[in-house]
Amino acid sequence: MAEETRRIITVSQLNEYIKAVIEGQPALRSLFIKGEISNFTNHYKTGHFYFTLKDENSLVRCIMFKGYSEKLKFVPENGMKVILHGKVSAYPKDGQYQVYADNMEPDGIGALYIAYEQLKAKLEKEGLFDQSKKKQLPKIPKRVGIITSPTGAAIRDIINVLGRRFPYAEGVLFPALVQGEGAPMQLIEGMRYFNSQKNVDVIIIGRGGGSIEDLWAFNNEQLAREIYASKIPVISAVGHETDFTICDFVADKRAPTPSAAAELAVPETMELKQKILNIIGRMDMLIMHNIKNKRQRLMELGGKRVLNTPDFIVDDRRFQLMNLDARMESGMKYTTSLKKELFARYTSKLEALNPMSVISRGYSAVFSDDGKLIKSVDQVEIGDRFNFKTVDGSVSAEVKGKVKNG
Repeated sequence: MAEETRRIITVSQLNEYIKAVIEGQPALRSLFIKGEISNFTNHYKTGHFYFTLKDENSLVRCIMFKGYSEKLKFVPENGMKVILHGKVSAYPKDGQYQVYADNMEPDGIGALYIAYEQLKAKLEKEGLFDQSKKKQLPKIPKRVGIITSPTGAAIRDIINVLGRRFPYAEGVLFPALVQGEGAPMQLIEGMRYFNSQKNVDVIIIGRGGGSIEDLWAFNNEQLAREIYASKIPVISAVGHETDFTICDFVADKRAPTPSAAAELAVPETMELKQKILNIIGRMDMLIMHNIKNKRQRLMELGGKRVLNTPDFIVDDRRFQLMNLDARMESGMKYTTSLKKELFARYTSKLEALNPMSVISRGYSAVFSDDGKLIKSVDQVEIGDRFNFKTVDGSVSAEVKGKVKNG
């Protein structure tokens, strides 16, 4: 082929051309695709979803940017069958075409239902439904906090039941939206208000029945965590008896209807009066039983001889005192005799050691002028004065000489 007839393009130009051709097809600008998700990646830094959509024979790469992914009511998972909407385009850098999704819904099961089940499983795993963490409702509340719409049937039902069952309890309303985009935040504000003010004993949060879309505000994760963290017991009363929301599982008590929530929150007046009367009756019976026992004990004590014939106890104590006196006298005599015997024994030993006893037998003892006994000639010198102690006196003398034996 001649050089001048050849048209040479770059790879980038080719990919850009293919991209333009694909995007030029009206059928590929907006289409619904059905398939199964695989290789799903939730890019947490950007918020984009990357995944593959496949069927039995083929697959196609897909991307959903953050602006669309954050609007989904559920989190896609591998193996989930979905129907997505988007457009087909090519990425010039790698030459591959892919689907740019802007919406997605589960195939066969509603998106809200899947989101509900996913959040329920997540919070249950974290322990927010644990029965051991549930707080007890107060037996006789003075004030009942109510978070609901001020114009709905729920508030009328709650007020009517409170007034009929226990008019002594005051209902405190925190008005809030119960459906729509702003509802979850207002419900959360109600929980925060009552917990910060601490002005109620129990909280009722709820609304009347409706579709899953109507009740969706009560499946909000942040609201569920606010209810779980509440220091005040919470009764969830959302919808009818067959309706269940995340709030029902995380609250301290679930009521099937708002009216039932009011019945749980306060006691019934007549029933409470009957309980009080029963308590008073039991107290009277216990008091009378106690008085009877004390009276019987008093009669037993009054019949004792010590109270009827006090001279008996005096004579008995006098006899005991005489016995103690005799025992003490006998003990003193024995102790005195023993001490005398010991004294004589010790005196005899001291007498045997007394040098004067030896002198009394015809011997003399020699003492120096300062009274020390002289036992050796080494203790005196020529000219020293000394004394002879005899049995009947003493003799003074002077050393004239000394001779040592040996």
